Amino acid sequence: MTYNPFFIHGENRPARWLITCDHATNMVPPFVNNGDLGLPREDMERHIAYDVGAYGVAQHLGEVLNAPVVASNFSRLVIDPNRGEDDPTLLMKLYDGTIIPGNRTADAIEREKRLQQCYRPYHEQLARMTALPHTVVISMHSFTRQLRGRPPRPWEIGILFTPDERFSRPLIDRLNAESGLCVGENEPYTGVLPGDAIDTHCTNHGRPNALIEIRNDLIADTPGQRAWAERLAPILQDSLATSGV
Repeated sequence: MTYNPFFIHGENRPARWLITCDHATNMVPPFVNNGDLGLPREDMERHIAYDVGAYGVAQHLGEVLNAPVVASNFSRLVIDPNRGEDDPTLLMKLYDGTIIPGNRTADAIEREKRLQQCYRPYHEQLARMTALPHTVVISMHSFTRQLRGRPPRPWEIGILFTPDERFSRPLIDRLNAESGLCVGENEPYTGVLPGDAIDTHCTNHGRPNALIEIRNDLIADTPGQRAWAERLAPILQDSLATSGV
């Protein structure tokens, strides 16, 4: 079977939106430790390996908005496409209390192999698709309700943003107008991460964008993913109209 490090859905869809999903799957390609990082199934199915539910939301959101979707096809534990090439967390050896056996002895040669066969092909597609005229990028992610040894996180959805708030601020305001929704602003993470996918493909080129984090227990199954995509679509459209970008 031929391995492809990315997926593209609806490449010719006409909407201004581009939906991306950096941590779409928990795939370990066969050329990485024979497709096994040495973790039990339960670890490969939790948030340390990929963004649970985010890919399903991204795909359905693309359908509802008639927008293309670009997604990675390798676990963030293989190499993290949402980090710069010089980021020390690009290839994680310990994550949320779990040692990654298949990464313990990964050297510069192994790192370069993963960059060439996974990371760079995905970013080439992001560069190509974000360069389309008037593109507004939505980067879809999910977060775990609780890290080990940490208090539960209260947010249901978080919007991560850079100092360019042309689109993200109207989106946050629109989400805050939703009844009973707990919205995080640059929570549970900061949106300012030099070298990440948004910085590389949007901030550095002045492209409007927002990174959306949904709590993963809310989108763990297909009905939840579809419900959130259908809820978000009109909110995004309203926010875009308000922003004027």
